Amino acid sequence: MKLPCFRLITCFAALLGAMSAPASASNLTGTWKSVDLNNSEHGQPVFVLKQANGQLTGVYQGPFGKQQVIANIQRDTAAMEVTASGLDGTLKLNYTAKVESPDKMSGAMSRNISGQSTSGK
Repeated sequence: MKLPCFRLITCFAALLGAMSAPASASNLTGTWKSVDLNNSEHGQPVFVLKQANGQLTGVYQGPFGKQQVIANIQRDTAAMEVTASGLDGTLKLNYTAKVESPDKMSGAMSRNISGQSTSGK
């Protein structure tokens, strides 16, 4: 049986460690695999990011092809924008994620689709 005091010390040590290494200090450079929890038909886009000199740049590879990522990071929040254009119009994906640890982000994705339409009868 574990002692309650041991649990308290363990929790305090974990909290102290988290406080001494804020998420904003994380370097997001690397390959990130994204999972759309609401709609698996959009696949699992991959972001290859590079963080240097306060800037965040990268490339998106997913259902909408290979696209440049416009990104920034403020404290513990990363914001990324991907724009894909084709014959049917333009698609803009916006990702906002909270950096939870050096190897985990979670957040939301929204999209804005514009294009042309024809109707007939």
